[in-house]
Amino acid sequence: MRRPPGGGRAVAALGVLLLAAAGFGAASTWAHAPATPTDVRVVARDFSYTLSRKTVPVGRVRFTVVNRGDVGHDFSIGGKKTPVLQPGASAVLLVTFTRAGSFAYRCTVSGHAALGMKGALTVGKPAKGTAASPKPKPTTTATPPPTTTSATAGLKLTKIGDFERPVIVAAPRGDPSRLFVAEQNGTIQEIVDGQVQPTPFLDLTDRVLEVSERGFLGLTFAPDYARSGLFYVTYTDRSGNGNWNLVEYRRSAENPDEADPDSARPLIEIDKPWENHNAGMLQFGPDGDLYVSVGDGDSGVNNPPGAFAQTFDDLLGNILRIDPLHPTADSPYSIPPTNPFVGDPGLRGEIWDYGLRNPWRFWIDPDTSDLYISDVGEGNAEEIDYVAGNTGGLNFGWPCFEGNLTHETTQTCPGSTPPVYDYDHGGGRCAVIGGVVVHDPRLPALTGRYLFGDYCDGKIHSVLVTNGKAGDVADLGLVVPTLDSFGVDGRGRIYVTATDGGVYRLDPAS
Repeated sequence: MRRPPGGGRAVAALGVLLLAAAGFGAASTWAHAPATPTDVRVVARDFSYTLSRKTVPVGRVRFTVVNRGDVGHDFSIGGKKTPVLQPGASAVLLVTFTRAGSFAYRCTVSGHAALGMKGALTVGKPAKGTAASPKPKPTTTATPPPTTTSATAGLKLTKIGDFERPVIVAAPRGDPSRLFVAEQNGTIQEIVDGQVQPTPFLDLTDRVLEVSERGFLGLTFAPDYARSGLFYVTYTDRSGNGNWNLVEYRRSAENPDEADPDSARPLIEIDKPWENHNAGMLQFGPDGDLYVSVGDGDSGVNNPPGAFAQTFDDLLGNILRIDPLHPTADSPYSIPPTNPFVGDPGLRGEIWDYGLRNPWRFWIDPDTSDLYISDVGEGNAEEIDYVAGNTGGLNFGWPCFEGNLTHETTQTCPGSTPPVYDYDHGGGRCAVIGGVVVHDPRLPALTGRYLFGDYCDGKIHSVLVTNGKAGDVADLGLVVPTLDSFGVDGRGRIYVTATDGGVYRLDPAS
């Protein structure tokens, strides 16, 4: 096990702004710098930058930044940055570089750099090893398994439709006909026998606000949905910083292809410290209880990163386990008596596992009960956590660790459990997207393998965990740009969603 380190513990602007920056490094090269600024045009989109050039001479550089995205972005380099630019706005940033080197640029709006809004600008011809902000080399507990191309033959992605920023695909257990696609804006679309229904199954757009990471988050159906008609959703609402909600709904008694919008039964509401790191995955485990992921709630805007991941008097930064099917006199749900912190004064009994940053997607293998958690990293590493048999009570180490890297040395994370697999941001990767364990009889080569991807490069991988170790990571040779989630239908077939709107089914090639 990795050991915890010692110790205790934007304003939007429109128009054009000129910011003069101080120089960097030794001034010995300044005499050779050109007097006329070098112009670089920067176009910001959701969530990437395009620069007109990536190499500039030593001296003054004039960055003209324009936001072509749908949400606010800024541009930061060398300790200086533009204001947060609203869609269509622009600004000019004047920076003086007095030495050659590699200088990182990024969007400082919380969460945007992790989604791909970062890079490096080369100034002059830097000597080998003179990057301005080198990342630490990963330190792992074992040699990482090699990435291979095994288990990839005979696969294809079949597009089943285009939607509005789909975030999850789900289906009632054993239902061979129905598939549900949840959209970030708050609607759930239903597909029956391959046909998208003319009206949404449920429309929550009056209470869900889609902004950056906020919006509709998760969807799952009760194990007895065919009889009870119960299903569960998570979303951030329009209050505060986007308060987090877990709500039970019921299928319409008159129409099996519509939900009853008046059947809402709120289960949990969390006041968010900031608008991002929401997580929101939902799944009923083989034990019949409901598991829910909640992010740590703040990337460092109002609180230090990970401020709530090691605390037990709130629900942030955790996997929760509750029983919504058996409410009590004092609560809309009951807490399973075998939860690890039940009965401890001052601790929330709902907590199952903790020490997580933003576990956007997890998966419990229905055949083995093994738990896989894909926890989105801060800026250097992405991690996949694994618990054989889903035993509960584990600390996954955020913010002391990011993957296997030491992150915060002033915090303590007792008994931290290392990831079964982690990877860095090389090759344009930025945010792990957790998937599912394959049990599709049409895909025998993938049986028992956990699928995952990355938001920025869109490549789909599988990993085989044996005896608690990731023995093989396979590149499936399939790419979904802006990949953001996986899902499974009632037949065990696997789906992949993308924020650009596409929903795809993983099929055999023939």
